[in-house]
Parts: sequence; C-alpha cells; structure tokens
Amino acid sequence: MSLIVQKYGGSSVADAESIKRVAKRIVATRKAGNDVVVVVSAMGDTTDELMDLANEVVPGPSGRELDMLLTAGERISMALLAMAIKSLGVEARSYTGSQAGMITDAQHGSARIVDVTPGRVRAALDIGAVAIVAGFQGFNRGTGDITTLGRGGSDTTAVALAAALKADVCEIYTDVDGIFTTDPRMVPTARKIDRITSEEMLELAAAGAKVLYIRAVEYARRHGVTLHVRSSFNDNEGTLVINPVDGESSVEEPLIAGVAADLSQAKITVAGVPDIPGKAAQIFTIVAQAGANIDMIVQNVSAAATARTDISFTLPKTDGAPTLEALEAAKEVIGFETLQYDDQIGKLSLVGAGMRTNAGVSAKLFTALFEAGINIEMISTSEIRISVVTRADTIKEAVRVVHSAFDLDGEEEAKVHGGTGR
Repeated sequence: MSLIVQKYGGSSVADAESIKRVAKRIVATRKAGNDVVVVVSAMGDTTDELMDLANEVVPGPSGRELDMLLTAGERISMALLAMAIKSLGVEARSYTGSQAGMITDAQHGSARIVDVTPGRVRAALDIGAVAIVAGFQGFNRGTGDITTLGRGGSDTTAVALAAALKADVCEIYTDVDGIFTTDPRMVPTARKIDRITSEEMLELAAAGAKVLYIRAVEYARRHGVTLHVRSSFNDNEGTLVINPVDGESSVEEPLIAGVAADLSQAKITVAGVPDIPGKAAQIFTIVAQAGANIDMIVQNVSAAATARTDISFTLPKTDGAPTLEALEAAKEVIGFETLQYDDQIGKLSLVGAGMRTNAGVSAKLFTALFEAGINIEMISTSEIRISVVTRADTIKEAVRVVHSAFDLDGEEEAKVHGGTGR
C-alpha cells in the first residue's frame, strides 16, 4: 500500500461537475489500495474574486481580515469534495489548514510553514478514510490567527504534508498534462517534459513558470519529496520532478529543459549615484527595508566627467510603489539625481542542466533574439540559467524564437484543459 498526496488546483475543482470528476479519480486511487490525502485550492477564480470584493469594500484591507476572507474559498472546496467522495461509497473527512496541523509564522498573506503536526490527518487514514485538507492556509500559535501562504500556497501545503507523512509521491494536478518546455498558452507547440530535476524546476519556477511555485519546489527538494505534475482531465502520465543523489544524475541531462517568461516585474533605475564605496549598500539596504524582493541588478560604468553611475534592478511590480517611496525619502542621504520606473518589461529565462557542459548556449540565445529584432536591456546568469530583460510587448515573440532555436518544439499542439490563466 502506498501513501499518495494529491493536490487539485482551482481549475480542477472549478464547478460541480469538475468536483465530481475529481472525486471519482480519488476514489479509484483509494480502491486501488492506496492511502490518499487530498489538498484542494479554491474553486476556479474564487480567490481573485474574493480579493476584488474586499478591495471594493475597502482599499487595502487589513491582512488579518483578508486572510479570514480568502481561506473561505478552500473550505468550500474541501467540504464539497468530501460530500462527492462520500456519495461514491468511500469515507472522507475534510480539515482546514489549522485542523490538519499546518503551523505557520505570523506573516499574513505570505506566511511560511514552521511545523506540520498532521495527527488528525493520520487518524483519518488509519480508519480508511480519505483526508481532504484545505490548501493555502495555516495557523500561528503565537497570535492564534489564521494565515495564508501566498500564491501557490496549496502546492506548498501538499508538499509539506507529503514530507510530514512520508508519502511515496505528491501528485500535483492541474489543467495541463505536465511541465512543458514553455507555457503552452504562449507557444502551442511546447513539448511535455517526462522528467526534470528539482534544480532545473527551481530555476524555471523562479523565472516565472507558473505550473509549480518555487516555495513548493524548494520544500520538496529539501525534504526529498518526489513530485508528479499531471492533468486532472485525463489519465496520462505527467512530469516527474526528481531529486538526483548528490554527484549523480538519474536522467540524461538535456541541453535545455525549458524557456520561462515573466511579465510580473518592473525595473527601477537609480540614476546619477556617486561612484564611491558604500552607495550600493545604502540603496539595497533601503530596498530591503521596504520589503522588496530583488531579482536582477546591473551597474553601469562610471562616467569619467561626473564620477557618477546608474544602478538598475528588477523587482515585482507589487513592490514598486513602496520601494520608490523609500528611495525618494533617502535621496539626500544617498545623493542620487533621479529615479526611473519602468513596468513595461518582460523577462525571458533559458534553463537547462546541460549548460554546464555545452558551449555556445549564450551565442545561440543572443543570435535568435538579434535575428528577431529584439533588444536586450539586462542579462543575468546562473550555472544552469540565462535570463534577459526585454520589452513586455516583445516577450511572446522572444519566447517563440528562442524555443524554436533550441529545437524544443513538439510535433503536436499542447492541450490546455481548463483555467482562465487569471
């Protein structure tokens, strides 16, 4: 008997018919002799709709009350799914995040898991029931408050439960057939990847690939959880995210695993910074205090005539306004001349473990973009990733030409079964 944790996203439980279809899949897994724990997201776009409603009532609602509101979505899903499973003759018990033992820190809206004590989940399994857990939410012991884990929180919930219960596999069900070489909504000829290392998946997730969220991948890698990303709309094999043993590779490493695009970032340029030691430290200390998560950084060569330089960096658009405000308040201390804000950028990232042992990847990437007439504004690299920033309105074409240049196109169009992409 295997212990399987299954996570179903919002598009998989978007309506009554979808919930009944998911229930049949869960019951089939249970009747095959497996213990099953299920983590569910809110139905469809429920979380976004609740967020919109909150902002209509009051702009900038408090974090505590917003978390209380948003966790209602998952509670609806878990209860309805439990009803559907029971109607098929299998016992099911639904639990909120706190009931399932998801203990978090006190940060509303982006809490981190600090402990998992799944006693009630284990008790349900012991009597042969399917345990259904509301994703995205937890409980802080210090404040006694409900918290939410942020975007992708249901993935993180599933991985954390799989680790705590020592599950054989954590299946992440979504509206596509697995992990693709790029977003099939952007490039229909994207090819499904059968196996990918957790290292490559971390880079893709960090670069903007939405099929798995970086915190979930990071947690799975740290705790040795095997992920299986697959569609809830068919029985096809999906993509295995594996954790190779240190110093070994359990798969033949392809040159390029995939191409990711990210349109959620903006660029801030601090222009006319005195080119003396300590100024970059001042700037990024202020940025950190504003709570911004920095991605790429570029500093220009100092102008000889002025002994000043420009420092540019990218960050999430949501962090743009508070960061600009914090920097402007420190203008006299830092001594820069102007701030420039650009939210019309896009980031393209090329990821592949094979980059370590293959020359010419950068040349092929830059040549493909040059031949398409696409200008590069910023570049950053890691051992297995190259990222470039370009204009937002050229990012789709950039992904298409780079995907084609590295022979990643498949013979058939990828199928997206559901979801609005919101």
